[in-house]
Amino acid sequence: MSDTILHENTLYAEPVAHLGNFPITNAMINSWLVVIIVILVAIALTKSLKKVPRGLQNALEMIIEGFLGIFDSVTGSRKRSLNFAPLILAFFFFILLNNWSGLLPGVGSLGQVVASGGQQFFVPYLRSGSADLNATLALATLGVILSHIIGVIALGWWRYLNKFINFKAILEIPKKVWKNPTILIVNPIKIFVGFIEIISELAKIASLSFRLFGNIFAGEVLLASMSAILAFGLPLPFMFLEILVGLIQALIFAMLILTYLTINTTVEEEEF
Repeated sequence: MSDTILHENTLYAEPVAHLGNFPITNAMINSWLVVIIVILVAIALTKSLKKVPRGLQNALEMIIEGFLGIFDSVTGSRKRSLNFAPLILAFFFFILLNNWSGLLPGVGSLGQVVASGGQQFFVPYLRSGSADLNATLALATLGVILSHIIGVIALGWWRYLNKFINFKAILEIPKKVWKNPTILIVNPIKIFVGFIEIISELAKIASLSFRLFGNIFAGEVLLASMSAILAFGLPLPFMFLEILVGLIQALIFAMLILTYLTINTTVEEEEF
């Protein structure tokens, strides 16, 4: 067995333990820790709320008000923004902390040596959850599915179903064809567009997951490369860049989910 210890940035999260036959990966442990931190901070903040905000509460309310202003530009309604805010902010802060956690000391550098195929590999105990495609895919799938569930609740199952498989357009053809012959051209197009919308829903999941994963994983590789060239000083500018990238990617992900929610809960105007 070679004495050389290899350390590679893998495209997949590496298992550090097993619960029966179930592997526990470093990205999974990191995500659990982020969830625990979010829950503890939320409990601590809600216990000390006051009617007249001061200090930290006042600053947090200003931040939330800023987010609601951004949400209003998408939803067009403060009521809608308030309804969607808990879900969107949960996505934002969870992703943000996962993105930034990869920059903390010890994350990616503390781990164990595992032997495989005559080689020794270093496996870190913690790794940013956003650098694991499984995690970003799960977040994207959850966000898109929730947007559909909330859309069904808001519009009703029949009206929502017709946004994709336009049964209404099919039923309207024999009723209105004599008054408006163009319906023979327009309504089949509506039906075809509905099927394209179904495909686009799958594209949303792929786009959300790969965008987040690609940016955070690329940041890991970049920092590892800079550290290999010169460990002292050189990675610092790139770490500040990754802080900005982590913030932007969390905001983009959250705002896209908000956009999907807004579209899926909006009643389309009937033309005929």
